[in-house]
Amino acid sequence: MTIAQRTLPDAQTVTAVTHWSDTLFSFRVTRPQSLRFRSGEFVMIGLLKEDGKPLLRAYSIASPSWDDELEFYSIKVPGGPLTSRLQKIEAGDQIILRPKPVGTLVHDALLPGRRLWMVATGTGVAPFASLLRDPDTWERHDEVVLAHTCRTGAELAYGAKIVADLPGDPLIGELVGEKLRYYPTTTREPSAIEGRISDHIRSGEIFGRLGLAPWSKAEDRVMICGNLALNKDIMALCEAAGLSEGANSAPAEFVVEKAFVD
Repeated sequence: MTIAQRTLPDAQTVTAVTHWSDTLFSFRVTRPQSLRFRSGEFVMIGLLKEDGKPLLRAYSIASPSWDDELEFYSIKVPGGPLTSRLQKIEAGDQIILRPKPVGTLVHDALLPGRRLWMVATGTGVAPFASLLRDPDTWERHDEVVLAHTCRTGAELAYGAKIVADLPGDPLIGELVGEKLRYYPTTTREPSAIEGRISDHIRSGEIFGRLGLAPWSKAEDRVMICGNLALNKDIMALCEAAGLSEGANSAPAEFVVEKAFVD
């Protein structure tokens, strides 16, 4: 019995799948009519196991809150209980989606600021793919910086396409204008900018390359989503710059998504 032939609880239908590399893919699914979420939040999605029980993981919604469908961006984990099967889905198949969005990478958790920094590794760019396509992001800030670190150039492809498509987006293209700064780095193959993003921030290289002042409590707001090491490094750099961690209940100068690093 295929994925498409099963009747899943909280089922949504896959509408498109894109394989970006041998380790990364994205897919789009139908959106429940009742689902409301803030750009940057995540939900639980998954498939049924052989015993009929659901196997679920937290995935950031990569599409903006206004989109008629939901987009997700995933790594392919060799032998992974979920991704080893999820990477084989095709249009017409079904997945489980629990429509209870949560998360800290939202505008409500940050105080107003002039410049927004989005710092990510790997698939941590997914919530920023949502936020970058949300008009609210551009209306709130004078400048937006996406700093994305991956092992190889191929792993940067998804984020690079999101960035490349923004100026021509009929909804937000004019809002983006000259506000966007993109800073992609690789750690395991040569590229225009090499090294870990935390090292570039610590040394000040990123500020020099972009022509921006170092982080300040008055102007800069930072969102962080990546592996545990990155999260800790960037949090420490934020705190060293005088920034405080925010939350939905107490907005401040930086936020970090911790749901994916347990």
